[in-house]
Amino acid sequence: MPNQKDQQQTEQTFPVPVSVPTRDSRQMRRIALAGFTGTVIEFYDLTLYAVAASLVFADVFFPALGPAAGTIASFGTLGVAFVARPVGAMIFGHFGDRLGRKRMLVTTLLLMGGATVVVGAMPTADQIGVTAPILIVLMRIVQGVAAGGELAGAALFSTESAPTARRGFWTMFTSLGGGFSIVLANATLLAVGAGLSDEQFASFGWRIPFLASGLLVVVGLYIRLKIDESPVFEAEAEAEAEATVESDRGGGESKIPFIEAWRHQPRHMLLVAGISIMQAAFTYLGATYFANLGTGQLGLTRNTVLGAGIVGGLCWAFGVVVGATASDRFGRRPVLLTATAGAVVWALLVFSLLESASAGEYLLLLCVTLFFAGLEIGPINVMLSELFDTRYRYTASAFAYNIGLVIGGAVPPLIGASMTAAHGALSFGLFLAFLCLISLLSAIGLPETRGRDLSDVLTSRR
Repeated sequence: MPNQKDQQQTEQTFPVPVSVPTRDSRQMRRIALAGFTGTVIEFYDLTLYAVAASLVFADVFFPALGPAAGTIASFGTLGVAFVARPVGAMIFGHFGDRLGRKRMLVTTLLLMGGATVVVGAMPTADQIGVTAPILIVLMRIVQGVAAGGELAGAALFSTESAPTARRGFWTMFTSLGGGFSIVLANATLLAVGAGLSDEQFASFGWRIPFLASGLLVVVGLYIRLKIDESPVFEAEAEAEAEATVESDRGGGESKIPFIEAWRHQPRHMLLVAGISIMQAAFTYLGATYFANLGTGQLGLTRNTVLGAGIVGGLCWAFGVVVGATASDRFGRRPVLLTATAGAVVWALLVFSLLESASAGEYLLLLCVTLFFAGLEIGPINVMLSELFDTRYRYTASAFAYNIGLVIGGAVPPLIGASMTAAHGALSFGLFLAFLCLISLLSAIGLPETRGRDLSDVLTSRR
């Protein structure tokens, strides 16, 4: 007969079913709106910065470096934000798993919006010298830290609140905020610049959309303060409280979510990082590299490039709708396999075609690129929440996802121009195809998660 200690260890192996209250349709609409609004603000700020970095920041903040080096430096500040994202994921993920999702999402919203407003009010290098680019980098770090805790947190909030059969649909609205923000950022810059000369736009026009971000923050804050905490997290917190005495008595295992995630699901962490690379690369190449190449090498006007960005954002959003709804019907994995396999082939073609594209061809190439990105991100955001256990879900999903964004979002826009100039467009296409292949192999390695019962909460009985 097993002794009492053995029986206790056996009991600790099994999940503890927890009754999780469901959210009604009215509550889900409010949660979806909160996720959508927060992601709009996050991506609006990031996309706005990316487009402005492509069009004006080289002259405004890095004039001493010259046009080519100034553009590289501008894109380098984009990379700084990506590197800061995993740090934000660990910070906000940790406290989101320990204290609640809602508090962290309010905090990330305020940090992201506040940093963007500061960028809009930033003096130029001609006015304050080297202090200007230093402050820009500092604000990018703040934006990166905030972004690291925003999207994954907002997505899991929706997933944990949604009915099982429609998780893809309800989480879709968080993802859709990204597509709408691409439209909004490009449309705002286009509207502001329509009545201004290039000199006026570079002097003060670009600042207006950044300062206007403050209005979005006020709206987003109001909406987020009105929503209730995730029911799955509330159930986990209750079960955790009931198991505290047993946990303390067991000892020996860390209660730090980041360490728990790597201890229990290291393979899934690596695969999530891999699957995130492709959509990040396609999204940020569309937002930055395409814009810079369009106005530079192809000689397209600023308004043409911004108008194409609006249509591209709609294609990104359409991809999200297709990917998210299809994942509810056919599963997360088949959609991810389709998107990443298609992306490998598209990566080999797109930049060779882009080198001498007309305005119409430029628009088509941008739209297909962003559609593939949206198609993949549709199922990714819901799969992140279904893949990891509740007690470290925020930390694991945010950190792993943002590691993929560092690789896919920061590196390709930074090296694209120099690699193409030195070795031709095909070389850059091969590099991008390699990144997409990593995502494809990661999709093959991931399990299907559709239908997982998130109410089977694993308490921390150690």
